[in-house]
Amino acid sequence: MKAYGVNELRKMFLEFFESKGHLAMKSFSLVPHNDKSLLLINSGMAPLKPYFTGQEIPPRKRVTTCQKCIRTGDIENVGKTARHGTFFEMLGNFSFGDYFKEEAIQWTWEFLTEVVGLDPNRLYPSVYEDDAEAFEIWNKKMGIPAERIFKFGKEDNFWEHGSGPCGPCSEVYYDRGEKYGCGSPDCTVGCECDRYMEIWNNVFTQFDNDGNGNYSELEQKNIDTGMGLERLASVVQDVDSIFDVDTIKALRDHVCRLAEKEYGEEYNNDVSIRVITDHVRSVTFMISDGIMPSNEGRGYVLRRLLRRACRHGRLLGIHKGFLPELAETVIAGSKDGYPELEEKKEFILNVISKEEEQFNKTIDQGLGILAEMISDMEKKEEKILNGEDAFRLYDTYGFPLDLTKEILEEKGLCVDEDGFKASMEVQRKKARDAREVTNYMGADVTVYESIDPNVTSEFVGYEHLTWESDVTVLTTETEIADALSEGEHGTVFVQETPFYATSGGQEADTGYIRTAEGEFKVEDTVKLLGGKVGHVGVMTKGMIRSGDKVVLEVDAKKRALSARNHSATHLLQKALRTVLGSHVEQAGSSVNEDRLRFDFTHFSAMTEDEITQVEKLVNESIAKAYDVDIKNMPIEEAKKTGAQALFGEKYGDIVRVVNMGDYSIEFCGGTHVNNTSEIMALKIVSETGVAAGVRRIEALTSEGLMKYYAQTEEKLKNAAALLKATPDNLSDKIHHMIAENKTLHSEVESLKSKIAQSAAGDVLDQVKEVKGIKLLAAQIEGVDMNGLRELGDQLKEKLGDGVVVLASGSDSKVSLMATATDGAMKKGAHAGNLVKAIAGCVGGGGGGRPNMAQAGGKNPSGIQDALKKAEEVLAEHTEALASGETPAENTNILVLPEFIPCQKRLSETNIAFVIFPSNRGGYCIQPQKKEYSMNYKCSFPSSWLGLEGEELASVTGLESAIFCHKGGFLMTCGTLEDSILACRSSLAAFHEEAVIVSLGGNDTTDMLLQNLPELPSARIVHLPVPQLPELTLNGIYGELSMEKAEWKSHIKDQLKEILRYRPEAVFADNAMFSLYPIVHALRKKHIPVLTVIEKDGQKLLVRIPSGS
Repeated sequence: MKAYGVNELRKMFLEFFESKGHLAMKSFSLVPHNDKSLLLINSGMAPLKPYFTGQEIPPRKRVTTCQKCIRTGDIENVGKTARHGTFFEMLGNFSFGDYFKEEAIQWTWEFLTEVVGLDPNRLYPSVYEDDAEAFEIWNKKMGIPAERIFKFGKEDNFWEHGSGPCGPCSEVYYDRGEKYGCGSPDCTVGCECDRYMEIWNNVFTQFDNDGNGNYSELEQKNIDTGMGLERLASVVQDVDSIFDVDTIKALRDHVCRLAEKEYGEEYNNDVSIRVITDHVRSVTFMISDGIMPSNEGRGYVLRRLLRRACRHGRLLGIHKGFLPELAETVIAGSKDGYPELEEKKEFILNVISKEEEQFNKTIDQGLGILAEMISDMEKKEEKILNGEDAFRLYDTYGFPLDLTKEILEEKGLCVDEDGFKASMEVQRKKARDAREVTNYMGADVTVYESIDPNVTSEFVGYEHLTWESDVTVLTTETEIADALSEGEHGTVFVQETPFYATSGGQEADTGYIRTAEGEFKVEDTVKLLGGKVGHVGVMTKGMIRSGDKVVLEVDAKKRALSARNHSATHLLQKALRTVLGSHVEQAGSSVNEDRLRFDFTHFSAMTEDEITQVEKLVNESIAKAYDVDIKNMPIEEAKKTGAQALFGEKYGDIVRVVNMGDYSIEFCGGTHVNNTSEIMALKIVSETGVAAGVRRIEALTSEGLMKYYAQTEEKLKNAAALLKATPDNLSDKIHHMIAENKTLHSEVESLKSKIAQSAAGDVLDQVKEVKGIKLLAAQIEGVDMNGLRELGDQLKEKLGDGVVVLASGSDSKVSLMATATDGAMKKGAHAGNLVKAIAGCVGGGGGGRPNMAQAGGKNPSGIQDALKKAEEVLAEHTEALASGETPAENTNILVLPEFIPCQKRLSETNIAFVIFPSNRGGYCIQPQKKEYSMNYKCSFPSSWLGLEGEELASVTGLESAIFCHKGGFLMTCGTLEDSILACRSSLAAFHEEAVIVSLGGNDTTDMLLQNLPELPSARIVHLPVPQLPELTLNGIYGELSMEKAEWKSHIKDQLKEILRYRPEAVFADNAMFSLYPIVHALRKKHIPVLTVIEKDGQKLLVRIPSGS
């Protein structure tokens, strides 16, 4: 027997059954079509279900395929043994009411023994124990001795799936020899060991199960066979497992080379090698069929497989960027059977590369979170990590349980695996509950299933918008009907229709179906299994009966506008590929009479320049008035024209090709313009992200664009009227107002400064000396915090060397400010600690840096006590320094003996920097965030960021300075002394203006915000309340029209605009319905969100608690 390769065996099988009158069909996509019972195609028969049930007429009664399949039910076992895998190819031959058991059994034997050359004496058939017919064929017709035919019960040799078609099976086992056996003298067919391998399964679909265990003979008996290609190859090549067959071994060897490991030497390494080898095959084929990584459905399966492969790469010591290289090996090994892999190679590698890069970031984040969990456990003296926490790491960060266990074991800890499994089961239950109730076909159970499969509809709408035809079937919403009367809702089926059914992204035609005495309003047109087209709507007058001759009339204006938008998407895709690159593929579209939406694969947001270039190319194509030529042609001939196919779509032998002046050529079944000039023009109105690696463009053409321009012009006129301008001079008017506002603001600040100086009078005569430091502590009337700061700087300059403390009060508001010179700080002065100590006297709080700090309060009567206490606090600080206690400027700096994940705890203290030894030598410095804030208490000077080595040493004046991250979250120095000096310099140079973002606030809320005790001088930035997107209305119920991924992207963009200001807090007005998603996102980031309430006639600010 020749050791045929995988690609040879696939070809041999298909050619053998072609010689037996079978139609060899290409593998269907891994994405099920009209089957909600499956996430992914998992068997050879799964995509052929409509032919088995009679809902569709097969292209031939005999069919053969090699179907790519994925099963992930036992994903956790993949790698642990060489038996398990997720991706496989299933060889199959099928009969739809044609041949039956005798031919199926005969050809099974012929292929295995005569074509492949397996030893007949090593083959053992099995049959269902009650299937005497199959036993007779094997025994009498094929000459297999009775003792070599095994009878098994229903559990092993009877195929059924709830109610519906079912039947007995006949399997064929191959004896691989004693070397694969268990050594037991009783070892035979059916043993759990690897000696007797099942290689072929014939299912004889001859019964119908009513769901209650009652079986009746089917009129049309079918054959459904399956043989795993990789399994057959392992037998033919006489190798241990599927991981040793030629194409898979080539991939396995590639993994070993990258890992610098030998397969078969160490069990744990072998597990990881097998996981990567299997998963990268699945990932490559899934992406080639248009599946993209996501957190739901089949996209989540893809992401999980890809991340599992990444994780096992780390275990083998392979780091970033290895999966695309392995995917190239998959493509090289499988492109003979699946040429689309080579066609989509660039795109496949791009998606894998981006997802692998993203996972490497999230797993590092997961490591940091796990470190914090371990720290909390140690503090509480707990030994077992909560199962929910472990699952959160796994579910949110893709952090595998085995990695969590491994890290915990190193610390003498463990994880609550039962709790983890319980959380996993809760998620699985949610997924199961979310699945819709479907029938055997995985389709919604509807009245349409009752229609005779021979009823079909021919589409004549490419050439005609009005057509006369005969009614073949009528249905109400629940049953087939003989007639529909006025007011009744239902569906009309005819022999020929001009109505286009929703397909390929183009929405359905609407219109009317009329008879002499009846009128039916068509509100939707749907394409159903078996080539049926249903006209869904309502009888507006009279009656229509089954068999009536009717006139079908499409809404011509709606069709024409839809065609313009559809043709525009073709020009748009061509322009996108020209500007962005050939990796751009259509990932979805929606076209109607109002607008077009086009989803495409691309890995970053388009720039304004790219959008402009794309728009320009499309409009140039429209202006060139290309004729649109549409032809039906054989698919191979169509491919030679360079026509663009829809990603992941399966096409028949004849395809419809839409050619726009040889500029854009695509496979398409939709309706189009005759000439591109009919589109008039295109305007892109938005470009957003909808999923990982998928962008979305929304655009307008013709009538929709004219409406858009009219609305925009109206808005411009209204804006001009508000500013007493015209649209022509509106820009000049706005520039003038900005300049005028700037001048007025400057004048106001100048007046404030003069008022402050006037109020201060001759306060220098109040200077005292405290332990060798000059102190000026004074009350200034009618000056705000900005004025106090400016005045403080002027007085400090006049003072020469010392500390200035100023206070101002009005009504129930107090502002406190302290500033200290370098000389005073060296003697122990610390403005931040000073202000913090005296703020309590005025009923407030605050703090700051050693050289400048401020505070707010609400008790003006305590100002004099505060100023008096300033003298006492300064004396204490100076004495502490003189006695050798911790210098005041070091109280914001914490030095640790090793890294401890304590950021959360430190946010509640005044510690601004943490220093700890680096595992690369020297010391790391980390700035600490404020409590309930994303902002640091103190940042490194901006001139240090991104520098390293001599350049950083020169700027900082610190000889051992090594590196300062451009993001400002880490700095390293060679010595502890320089690390402390780096912190001190940063504290001295740091100046931050607190910001509050106000969403929809007004003058009243601004006054309240300016009285916040912790933020007395914060700058208030006004942003508009984010508007809710368009709602789809159903009576009194409204629902967002955008999809979940688009909604998330929408919220993310709004959040990004708020976070740009790095706010200490965000004020939200009472439009809570539209603001809730923003509030929720801000609270997750621990940013305080405030709103206003009224109590006892007084307006109060309240903080919205987390989780509300």
